[in-house]
Amino acid sequence: MPYLVKVVVASLAVLCLASRLALVSAFGPQGVEIEKLTEWKVTNSSLGGKLLLSDSPEMVTADGILYQDRVTGNIRLFFYHVNATATAKKVEVLLENQSRETAHITVSRYSLGGPGGDWMEVGKTALTSYLAGSQAYQLTVPPGGMVPLSPGISQSPVLPNMLINGIYDFVTDQPLTVTVMMLPVPADSSEFYKTAQILPADAVHLRGTFADANRQIASVHPYDPAENGAVAITLADDKIDPYLAGIDATDGTKVVNYGNYGVVYQIVLPSKGKGHTAYYLAPMGGYYAGAIGITKPNVNWSPLATPLGRLHFGKDITKDFAFLGTYDNGEPLAFTFSPPGASNLPVKIVFVPQ
Repeated sequence: MPYLVKVVVASLAVLCLASRLALVSAFGPQGVEIEKLTEWKVTNSSLGGKLLLSDSPEMVTADGILYQDRVTGNIRLFFYHVNATATAKKVEVLLENQSRETAHITVSRYSLGGPGGDWMEVGKTALTSYLAGSQAYQLTVPPGGMVPLSPGISQSPVLPNMLINGIYDFVTDQPLTVTVMMLPVPADSSEFYKTAQILPADAVHLRGTFADANRQIASVHPYDPAENGAVAITLADDKIDPYLAGIDATDGTKVVNYGNYGVVYQIVLPSKGKGHTAYYLAPMGGYYAGAIGITKPNVNWSPLATPLGRLHFGKDITKDFAFLGTYDNGEPLAFTFSPPGASNLPVKIVFVPQ
């Protein structure tokens, strides 16, 4: 088959898939009362990692340090800030090595949403890009030295009322002081850092350092649609799935990650029996705009937008569903989920026998 024909056929296949997913998503699991579904029994275990969450003050009204902590090992930085001043600003993330040994850092996965004025679009873009993966890069920081985590973070000015949302996974073999700052566009970041003040948290206090940045949700028993019927798994509700508790390293305050932003879930769903099962994501907390990773043989449309074909959904929790696919029972299936910035939690993953 000629190359051009192959490209056209592949493009048509993707378009057909998107149309099919959008149609089924709009149709939804008819007759299923999401709020009354049996909660599927799962284990909830830690896969390790440390989360630095920088989302307070969310609306930044002055220049200064937004979050800072000294860490080592496997780190995820999730920052989410809006320029609430009257002039353009930039956000910078600096890595400072105060040890006597050279620090070697591998940034394994990363994404940057915005700056942009549509906050839900920025959050959805950041998560979709993160789930899609990225090319790793290396950094070294000499003793007493300092480098930006990524030059790209500060390259685009953050205009008034614009949001910037970054997700960066990295490993460091030496303790590093990680500093997130907002500062004037013309300012030299390293010079500004020398005199920068830590800004006070806002009322929500959504910043801190948290253990267990990565979670695994796994079925206690393989799902059998003939025996179990329609069921659901609830994520990020602080009852069935608790919010992380941590410490704001800037002042020692005990904090809670309301929504588990920055936490990445691996959801492992073994099944058995004949036939197929359809899976949906249902927003239960209000407007939602995200994406989900799908690990399944022969699946090549991951990450999948939730919802597909429109920016957000969640106005009516009894009718809004994102179709995640229909899969053969008995075959391996897993989803990668993370709460997107600017979206509301909790959500449910719904299983419906076909």
